[in-house]
Amino acid sequence: MKRKLFKIPSRTWHFPLLIGTFLFLHLSSFSLKMVYGEPWVDAELGLVFTHYNTVQIPGDSGTRFSLSSPFEQESTVSARVRLGYDFYDRHSLSVLIAPLTLRYTGSLEKDTVFEGVTFPKDSSVDATYRFNSYRLTYRYELVQEKAWKVALGLTGKIRDAEIRLETSSLKSSKSNVGFVPLIHLYTSIEPQRNLFLLLEADALVAPQGRAEDVLVAFGYKLMKDLSIRLGYRFLEGGSDSDVVYNFSYFHYTTVGIQYRF
Repeated sequence: MKRKLFKIPSRTWHFPLLIGTFLFLHLSSFSLKMVYGEPWVDAELGLVFTHYNTVQIPGDSGTRFSLSSPFEQESTVSARVRLGYDFYDRHSLSVLIAPLTLRYTGSLEKDTVFEGVTFPKDSSVDATYRFNSYRLTYRYELVQEKAWKVALGLTGKIRDAEIRLETSSLKSSKSNVGFVPLIHLYTSIEPQRNLFLLLEADALVAPQGRAEDVLVAFGYKLMKDLSIRLGYRFLEGGSDSDVVYNFSYFHYTTVGIQYRF
């Protein structure tokens, strides 16, 4: 079986959309900045590693199995872009596009029922786990000091998810599109000029499940409107219902860049 070292999300339509939005922001940035505030763009690349990924579909009658062991994840690069606009001094509105597709290969340790199809024990399986995220975030700066900022807000998240198993003769998948409200937290500290520490999170815990997307990063301002950063991100959560049981935890090592127009 031929395997590639790195996988980049295949939905290439994301990127023309991002480029078009970037050009629109650039062309309109000067008038926007003069009237209210300033637009900005933030891009991030990360290597993604699976800590755990447990699946049972349907949640009340399927077979529970793990995609983290004995399955093996192919090396994966994930990209995300956030387009934002700060206005009226303390307010900020942003849109995030964060596609994520992971691929696994391995053998099943027992007969496994997945979305109505029974995969026999020791079957050699290719698995695909897609979890694309699209978010609209509003935040308000509660603390606005020269070297310290704290903002709190709300995020509306649309998830586009799919889990797919296939062998040479069998194939089954479960997809889902849903809306999730999250609490947003942002804080940055500048211990000295041009250096900063960043914590950014979208998270919520509910009876039916949970979701956490947290970034901790160390950054440097190359110039007034341009900064770079290195960080660690984790994405954790899932849901437990009669339709789907899935809880997963992913680690990211990330590099990011932000530019303010």
